Amino acid sequence: MNEYSDRGVARVLTQARQGVRRYTPQEADAARRRGALIVDTRTETQRAETGELPGALVIDRTVLEWRLDPASPDHIPEATSYDLEVVVVCRQGYSSSLAAESLRRVGLHRATDLAGGVEAWVRAGLPLHRDPADVRR
Repeated sequence: MNEYSDRGVARVLTQARQGVRRYTPQEADAARRRGALIVDTRTETQRAETGELPGALVIDRTVLEWRLDPASPDHIPEATSYDLEVVVVCRQGYSSSLAAESLRRVGLHRATDLAGGVEAWVRAGLPLHRDPADVRR
C-alpha cells in the first residue's frame, strides 16, 4: 500500500459522489424544465468557448454556497428552501461533484451535478446559446 492511498483528489471525488444520483444531460434538462436550478460554475473563458446552458444561472464557485443557502444574507432570490433541487454544472463533471457535495453539507440535500459536465451536454446534442448569461455575483 502506498503512503498516499488515503489522500488525493480522486479519493475526495469518490467520497463526494457516494450515494448521489448524478444526472445525465437529458435528466438535467428535464430537471430544468420542472423548476430545478441549473448552476453553471464554469469560468467566463470556458463559457465563451463553448456557449451558455439554456436557463442556467452562472455562479462563481467562490460564492456558490453563500448564494444558494436560503439562510445566507447574500442568497439569490431563487434560493428559497433547503429542499431546492440544484444541478451544478462544470466543464467535465469533476469540480461540479465537489461543489454539489459542499451544497449538501450546507443543507441543500437535493444538490447533484451533471455527469460529464457541459462536454457531455454537447455530446448529447443538447442546445447551447450565445446570448448573455444570467450571471449572479
